[in-house]
Amino acid sequence: MITYRATLDVPAETARQVARWLSTYRKVHDMRPWQRAATPFVQAVMVLRWFKEATDVRVLARDAGVSIATGYRYLHEAIDVIAAHAPDLHNVLAHALAEGWEFVCLDGTLIASTRCGAPSEAGHDLWYSGKHHQHGGNIQVLADPTGYPVWVSDVEPGSTHDITAARHHVLPALYPAAAAGLPTLTDKGYTGAGIGIHVPFKGNNLAPDNRARNALINALRAPAERANALLKSTWEALRRITLDPWRIGPITTAALVLLHLQKPTR
Repeated sequence: MITYRATLDVPAETARQVARWLSTYRKVHDMRPWQRAATPFVQAVMVLRWFKEATDVRVLARDAGVSIATGYRYLHEAIDVIAAHAPDLHNVLAHALAEGWEFVCLDGTLIASTRCGAPSEAGHDLWYSGKHHQHGGNIQVLADPTGYPVWVSDVEPGSTHDITAARHHVLPALYPAAAAGLPTLTDKGYTGAGIGIHVPFKGNNLAPDNRARNALINALRAPAERANALLKSTWEALRRITLDPWRIGPITTAALVLLHLQKPTR
């Protein structure tokens, strides 16, 4: 066997912060945290390698000197510990109002997953998205006016429409924010979302003022297309989840937290 040194394209401070969170978690939940098979820093590097490079768990376990079962347990545990530090939606909107944001942008994205045979009550494939023609989970992403993701929802099966997922996870919080002066811009998939949620008009033969309104909404929310791409391009694991698809929610939430840890401070 050949051994070699490798470099992980993640700031060292991110690994140290994750290790501190894991250490705190162990002190609270473990009766004998010193008997763990790997240190918090080793576990932090494991989960960061998984997110950044989608490294196979068997390889992660081997490199950490733990069993495959322990490797999976450490990975799931670290995902949950990181996700627990995600921003609350109401706090995000309160911050946006305090900072004077002109609007927020809402968009749905499909986090692809390996095929999961789970029929719905209607008999169709629950995790298959007819819109994207692949299996995965529907995640709602809220972005600031620059297109930087500031909040992500829990997962809904890929067959769920954006408007349905939004009604369940985010719209109830967006209505009071809109009433306070923070509207939401979305695409046509959210038609009928309600007051304060600005959606382009559908149709080809629109009146000039309606075409102008569509152009304005599309121009303002164009940077928001960056939010989904930023999450997926930064963390290779989000390109295709091989774990239980119901874990896509915590995984995407943890990815958002890690992205925020790496955001340069002004």
